[in-house]
Amino acid sequence: MTLSSRFPPPRPIRDVAALREIEARHADVKPPLMERAGAAALNEALNFLAPDGPPPLIVCGPGNNGGDGFVLARLLRERGFAPVTVFTGKAHTLPADARAAHDRYRAGGGAILADIPSVGNQYALAVDALFGIGLRRLPETIYAKLIDRINGIGCPVLALDIPSGLDADTGRVFSPAVRADATVTFLALKPGLLTLEGPDHCGVISVQDLGIDGAEPPARGQTITPALFAAHLKRRPLNSHKGMTGSVGILGGDAGMTGAALLAARAALKMGAGRVYLGLLDEAAPAVDAVQPELMLRQPDDILSADLATALAIGPGLGRSARALALLRQTAATALPLLLDADALNLIAEHPALAKQIRRRSAPTLITPHPLEAARLLGSDAATVQADRVRAALALAEKLNAVAILKGCGSVIAMPDERWFINGSGNPGMASAGMGDVLSGIATALLAQGWAAEAAALCAVHLHGLAADLLAGGGNGPLGLTASETIDAARRIFNIWHQP
Repeated sequence: MTLSSRFPPPRPIRDVAALREIEARHADVKPPLMERAGAAALNEALNFLAPDGPPPLIVCGPGNNGGDGFVLARLLRERGFAPVTVFTGKAHTLPADARAAHDRYRAGGGAILADIPSVGNQYALAVDALFGIGLRRLPETIYAKLIDRINGIGCPVLALDIPSGLDADTGRVFSPAVRADATVTFLALKPGLLTLEGPDHCGVISVQDLGIDGAEPPARGQTITPALFAAHLKRRPLNSHKGMTGSVGILGGDAGMTGAALLAARAALKMGAGRVYLGLLDEAAPAVDAVQPELMLRQPDDILSADLATALAIGPGLGRSARALALLRQTAATALPLLLDADALNLIAEHPALAKQIRRRSAPTLITPHPLEAARLLGSDAATVQADRVRAALALAEKLNAVAILKGCGSVIAMPDERWFINGSGNPGMASAGMGDVLSGIATALLAQGWAAEAAALCAVHLHGLAADLLAGGGNGPLGLTASETIDAARRIFNIWHQP
């Protein structure tokens, strides 16, 4: 068994344009894609239904998503269920495939109601088949009311392909939007299911490729699993010494912000770096970290001038002083793998010449902005960045010729060659101070140990989220979860990954 085979493979993520191309290439497949989608939806719906229980409610919309709903309704009737099927629209305006699904359902004796019956709590399941991946605007009033009714129905909600009102490419919500307990999505995952508002609306996601994914070209987007970086998860030889395991240099920690740099350094140490040098800008900084005395505190300039490190991170608690700017310029000129975070990114945004210097670096560069820092780098605003997180991350990667980690719900990791990944680990407890500093320390430790920048970024983001999930699962979160707690949890998972 290979290391990578121990871990689940990544799943493809495709945007709407790519999915439309797939649909066009398979327009004549038998059975048709709509029939396959309905059959896949049936398998999910049956998880919620009992032969002698309440009926399912299926709310169909005016497009092909509604056609999927009609196929599901017909198949349920063939299984002996009596679905309550709602369609607010005119059959002759449906797309051809959806119209055929509607007519076949009616021909088999299926009834259609114009609105959801007002009697509450009478359904085993509500199926959202209103809008699919094509929605790009607020739902019309009549459909907005149906969405509100679905959300208040009082039973589990299953969304077909994507919850209605959610943008498939971005995760933006067109208010109102369905809040599903489960989503069965077709052909491939969509970015909007995994980032921004998507995870709050999708519930448990099941992917059904409808039997055609193997015939498609690789997707530019993927989910993250350890299989992507398993080649780096090698057991160390017994004959090891600290000079073989990399040396990290962390620069930051100006007055009042030393905690940020300390968190990054402590995380780097516990991720296996042989040495961690910490250069604090605060003139009153201690000479030793009493919590982690293994850290070697130096003057920031000394770390750079003495060639102590095999990878560098600059930014946690750095500030924006003239000294900070000078250190950043000096750091960017090194030939070492470099992670840029926090105020390092803010300084780059303020100094276009520095951004050009970063872009010209020959050594790997990794950046870890949150949405506001990303907006400053792109000359935009946080709302615009969040409106299309994948596009923003790709723009950052191209602008700085760097591996870009756009942090947030469903962190997006983008490469300069236009590939991108969305992380699924983590929880709301990570919305607390210092989490980004720990992430920076983890990633820099991997860079120092010789990991490629892409692998270091993917591993650091995924591992950090899993550490938070481990703590939350044990009752230490999500409320009150602290950044420092995630360091030891990440170390535990990382060592498990290294076991044969």
